[in-house]
Amino acid sequence: MKLAKLVLTTSLLLGMSSLACAQQTVTGTVTTIDRISGTIAIAQPQSGTVGASTGGATEQQFKASDDLLEKIHAGDRVTVSVTESGGKKTVTKIERQ
Repeated sequence: MKLAKLVLTTSLLLGMSSLACAQQTVTGTVTTIDRISGTIAIAQPQSGTVGASTGGATEQQFKASDDLLEKIHAGDRVTVSVTESGGKKTVTKIERQ
């Protein structure tokens, strides 16, 4: 019985951690908005050592609904909540900073 409880508890904890990874928050600057294809590109500042030769920001593209895209413009600094499903990242919430 103890083994069954341990296995159940472990599987629940692993399941919760995978759900937590499915949603992430991204902060950066909007570089491109493509309202026709429903995508947004956000440049995130590169974290690292001062003077490192890793370059500037990394840019990621996300799918977003039309109503979310209407709230922002290129150059806006934003924080977005993103979910990933099937390898595609979709914006669920946008906040301008």
